[in-house]
Amino acid sequence: MMRTSSQRGRGVTVLIILLASLGMTYYHLGIFIAHALERRAAQGFGGGYSFGDDFYPIWLTSRAALLDHRNPYSKEMTREIQIGLFGRPLDSHNPADPSAHYREFAYPAYVDLLFWPAGLLPFPAVRIPLAVALATLTAFSIPLWMRAFQLAATPHFLAIALMLTLSSYAVLEGLFAAQPGLIVGFLIATAFVALLKERLFLAGSVFAFTLIKPQMSVVVVVYLLLWSFSQWRTRRAFVVGLLGWSALLVAASLIVWPHWIAEWLHVLSGYGNYSPPPLITYSFGPKLGPHLGPPLIVLLLAAALLLAWKMRRADATSAGFSLTVSLLLALTSITLLPGQAVYDHIILLPGVLLIACTWRRVRVSSRAFWAVLVIAALILFWQWIVAIPLLAMRPFLSGGQFFSRGLWLLPFHAAASVPLAVCAVLGYLFTAALREQRFPRASDLSVAPRP
Repeated sequence: MMRTSSQRGRGVTVLIILLASLGMTYYHLGIFIAHALERRAAQGFGGGYSFGDDFYPIWLTSRAALLDHRNPYSKEMTREIQIGLFGRPLDSHNPADPSAHYREFAYPAYVDLLFWPAGLLPFPAVRIPLAVALATLTAFSIPLWMRAFQLAATPHFLAIALMLTLSSYAVLEGLFAAQPGLIVGFLIATAFVALLKERLFLAGSVFAFTLIKPQMSVVVVVYLLLWSFSQWRTRRAFVVGLLGWSALLVAASLIVWPHWIAEWLHVLSGYGNYSPPPLITYSFGPKLGPHLGPPLIVLLLAAALLLAWKMRRADATSAGFSLTVSLLLALTSITLLPGQAVYDHIILLPGVLLIACTWRRVRVSSRAFWAVLVIAALILFWQWIVAIPLLAMRPFLSGGQFFSRGLWLLPFHAAASVPLAVCAVLGYLFTAALREQRFPRASDLSVAPRP
């Protein structure tokens, strides 16, 4: 009888999460995106592609390289990208327009080599299959991370994690934009499963492909290089795989575009002029951010390096290794990713899963920890908590329209705080483990079925 009651309770929970996930998905696509497109059209940017706009520069430059052997970093290519996305090139003399460099191709050249088959098809034919593929890869990332961190979980926990992940603001933004960062998130998870299975060459090879967006994986790559060098004889295959495939990708690109490295670095040098600063700078606002952000980023990256050095000998099967990787990815999200790149927050997924599987079993007696945990949970679930009441309220509004822009944006107000909250909880867990001179065992990190 108790077992049946417990099963019913889990079934009700899954049903509630399903309804919340469907509601959040509808809110994002049906309300938020619709308003964003209206606003974009009113500003004179509505004449191009919006669905799949993050993949469009890759598709166009791959197609141009394939058919005409053109330089993806040229001004002419940037102009064509802007016409495809906005219906017109941006005008540097128009104060309402972003920088004339906005949306220029900012990826390493080998990205075009990897995605050249997409250039054979019209862009409208690429977008929907790509969005489905990205959703599938993101869904598979969840069991991959669970496997990589040796986290045991019930089927209903996996179902809830899947629904919440795919309906989160970060992933919905990535799917609508066809953002390659979701591929990087999947590849990182795949590489850590390979590490767990001691297939180090495969893990290093996969990590080479995560460098299509180096800002997402570079901190963890540095850690894994230190980790490899600390026991070179047994771990050197990781370095061989990483450097071997990276060299192959760079060399192949140099054959096609001999000057691409200098041109790419030139693009990156100006990227900060039209892109929001990293989240830790962005969160301080336009007045304090430029002064407090950069030194704080340096301090956090230095702390990440110290953390990597201290944990360089950790075994890939240990809970300390999992906690280190999760914390380094979380620190990456606030120090290296642009402030608006919420879609790249997929690298927070391992940290969120680790917290979800750990918080009941890790002994942290401080009330401050519980306060941080509760606040972090509120920030993380805010989007679903707010979106559903707003959807319920909508039929009673005049014309079904929200009277305030701040109101219909309310579910997304906490999005920028999610990485900070995950960093805070993981940082607290790590410092507590250091203080007690004991990291949780892998067997502690599980969501076991209840009797």
